[in-house]
Amino acid sequence: MKNSERKQQLHELAKNYVINGLGAGNFDTIPYHDDIILRAPIHPMGSQQPMNGRDFIKENWWAPLPDLVAGTDLLETYTNENLSKVTAEFLCHIKDPACTLRIVDRFSVDKDGKITDQKNFFDPRDITSPGWRS
Repeated sequence: MKNSERKQQLHELAKNYVINGLGAGNFDTIPYHDDIILRAPIHPMGSQQPMNGRDFIKENWWAPLPDLVAGTDLLETYTNENLSKVTAEFLCHIKDPACTLRIVDRFSVDKDGKITDQKNFFDPRDITSPGWRS
């Protein structure tokens, strides 16, 4: 695969994750590797522990998201120099408590276009402590 094709693949993967996956509540459109490792500020095992495996993530971390996420707005995607990672910067609109999260997610992507590692970066306080800004 040419570098330009790989770069396009990575940008499309990030866009698909934000819009068609998280934004539309469709887990199956996200090309997770079976052995995906995911770290996020909020998840069942605590933010310091990675979640392992596509099935675990779907059943435990993803399960409540379609009912919580009202939509997403993709702001930008970025690739690293060796084209092994892509980052998505986006807004995630939450239904309840009503708020908008500013999120940056970084994905490591194997040669087959599968996400092998994901790190989510955002401040969860608008969800965990509604009204904290007041």
